[in-house]
Amino acid sequence: MKMSSLCSVAVLLSCLVLLFLAKESLSHPLCNDLTAPLTLKQPLSFCQFNGSVCCNSHEDLKLQKQFKAVNVSGSCSSHLKSLLCSKCDPFAAELFRAELESRQVPVLCNSTVSSHKSTQSLADIDFCTRFWSECQNLSVTNTPFASQSGDGGNSTIYEIWKSRNDFCKTFGGSSDESSVCFNGQAVSFNISKATSPSPSGICLEKLANGSFLNMEPHPDGSNRVFLSDQAGMIYLATVPSQGSREVLTIDETNLFLDLTEEVHFDAELGLLGIAFHPDFLRNGRFFVSFNCDRVKWPECSGKCACNSDVDCDPSKLDSDDGATPCQYHSVISEFFTNGTYVKPVEVRRILTMGLPFASHHGGQILFGPKDGYLYFMMGDGGSKGDPHNFAQNKRSLLGKIMRLDVNNVPDAKAMSQFQLWGNYTIPKDNPFTQDKNMLPEIWAMGVRNPWRCSFDSERPSYFICADVGEDKYEEVDMITKGGNYGWHYYEGPLPFNLSTSSKTSKNSTKITNPIFPVMWYKHSDVNQKEGSASITGGYFYRSSTDPCLYGTYLFADLYAGVIWGGAETPLGSGNFTSSRIPLRCTSDSPISCSSDTDSSSSSSSSPPLGFIFSFGQDNNKDIYLLASSGLYRIVRPSRCNFHCSLENGTSLVPSRQPDRSPPSPSSSQRLHNSVSTLPMSQLGTSSLLVR
Repeated sequence: MKMSSLCSVAVLLSCLVLLFLAKESLSHPLCNDLTAPLTLKQPLSFCQFNGSVCCNSHEDLKLQKQFKAVNVSGSCSSHLKSLLCSKCDPFAAELFRAELESRQVPVLCNSTVSSHKSTQSLADIDFCTRFWSECQNLSVTNTPFASQSGDGGNSTIYEIWKSRNDFCKTFGGSSDESSVCFNGQAVSFNISKATSPSPSGICLEKLANGSFLNMEPHPDGSNRVFLSDQAGMIYLATVPSQGSREVLTIDETNLFLDLTEEVHFDAELGLLGIAFHPDFLRNGRFFVSFNCDRVKWPECSGKCACNSDVDCDPSKLDSDDGATPCQYHSVISEFFTNGTYVKPVEVRRILTMGLPFASHHGGQILFGPKDGYLYFMMGDGGSKGDPHNFAQNKRSLLGKIMRLDVNNVPDAKAMSQFQLWGNYTIPKDNPFTQDKNMLPEIWAMGVRNPWRCSFDSERPSYFICADVGEDKYEEVDMITKGGNYGWHYYEGPLPFNLSTSSKTSKNSTKITNPIFPVMWYKHSDVNQKEGSASITGGYFYRSSTDPCLYGTYLFADLYAGVIWGGAETPLGSGNFTSSRIPLRCTSDSPISCSSDTDSSSSSSSSPPLGFIFSFGQDNNKDIYLLASSGLYRIVRPSRCNFHCSLENGTSLVPSRQPDRSPPSPSSSQRLHNSVSTLPMSQLGTSSLLVR
């Protein structure tokens, strides 16, 4: 056998081993200190965990000494030991980080279970009550409860919390079929799926013509939305109610904001994001993310992302699409308005960064629903294969998701210490503030071109981003604090062929523990002939309009004109499967979908959407498709003759789920997701945003 054949066999075997390990393993959350679980050769002696754990032998010994210092006996002894050792359980880590805050005591299972549960089952689940009953006379000294005692830890649990209700209100959490909590045993996700029936299809109505890139609901909770196009215009529009058969009317003569003079609009460049301050109704602050051209606009000026800090020399870069390196910039600008009565004015430039190439700029901005900080999604800067490995470079903001504090203006000391790129400060709990080698703005890294991210409105700790691939895969990632999503060493679930990038940086350092996507699809699944694809991220569907979509994560492909739905099974596990959902346009759409589709026919094809640029959501949580052919809204499935058993009230819509920090897939995330092969839909006009 020739050496080349041996190499081929070796590569094949390596891939098969990787796939086997991935399929057989479970997704692991990060440990409490945001590190990956350890793999021990021998079980822990006190906590007796083996395999992947969050404690080493030294930490295990410390827990044993802490347990002995409490001097507890009887049935409470086993409860306290299990509570202390839960810190070593990698699947319990999320219970210490519930509500995005660090806890000393994990979320204890409480008695809020379904009525059909048996008494014995309730006793098994209601760990909080059992702990109170058997440990209420326990002194909190040297226990995890001491931090919340308020008296230095010199009292008993009963003396501090007085009743079971108060104790379990402080430390307890729901233990119904849909949530995860600590019941004194090893944490697992063997819970039933609490979600809607699988949707038979998605019914759309067309509300407007025109092409929009961003849609944000008005912060006043009304039926008004802000729409922006890629060229730089922002409109304020009123959304008609569901079932009214009315169109969405935009007064194009009365723009909310016109930035066409500042915005450079071309292919992947333009106005890419808008975000309203959480306190907008009182302070009138909102933010716009866009690209500018320093040749055409003198105020387009900032530090180049290709610089000596990242071992990059702009003078050695070739021009890209006719532009010199860092001719184009990414800008986040703050504006002020008092609603629709005063035209917005720019009050400060939050961030300006020169771009080495003319593509992969991300550009979306979002405010965290819990922390109030501004998240900024930035791609790797462009060019094939991220040749300078910007996405993995600790001193580069390219290929990163950033988290900025825009409520505090930096002083001279902060500007000097952190070498900031604009007028913002660094949140103290950003993951890399203590790492002198890592830029402190970074929340997560290793992304290629994140195109549309969202926080789940019901579980805000679920932060999902779609990341555009290059050669073979498009992916959906669960973004976690300090996470590394692998690019350019990984694309989707498998290693990326770096040989396709002839200019790969010599200083590249391979990573050992990338976070793999929770969903993905191959380019060939979308377009077998050309192999082209570009993912468009969406939202978890939380509207009551189509109850069979409830809890489903919706995403699409720019070129294919189709939608996939991702279902997490079981809830809280971080394990998703996705499938294509058929699309139809209702025959009584306010604007014709320009399709010959017979809505009564089950064999109807999808409406010709063109390119699906983005998704939108209004204050009713209804979901919209922002496509090149117009603006579409998801409506009741029966309007397209799709069947949903929940639409007529025959069953209940799944109840709201408690927010728990989702598990973060480790490098052993199982490769379980696939989507069915589908034909290309009619595309229509030529594309912008070729990502």
